[in-house]
Amino acid sequence: MYIHLGQETVVWSKDVIGIFDLDTSTVSKHTRNFLSKAEKSGEVINITYELPKSFILCNNSGKNRVYISQISTSTLQRRADYISNL
Repeated sequence: MYIHLGQETVVWSKDVIGIFDLDTSTVSKHTRNFLSKAEKSGEVINITYELPKSFILCNNSGKNRVYISQISTSTLQRRADYISNL
């Protein structure tokens, strides 16, 4: 099943590794370094024109992608939980 991440972007639910809140997770130096490296290597996809609230780490066929979304982590988690209960 798919999870809608915002705008016109959907990903396979099985590809989602984690859903992270930008406000709380970027306090860590390790997370900031990870996001910086991912951006430099072209793995970051910004899917929002609004203030970003979350980032979603996905792996599809061994290739990492980091999606920056305006949707909150709680909303994304509810969507993922709904799909897993189908």
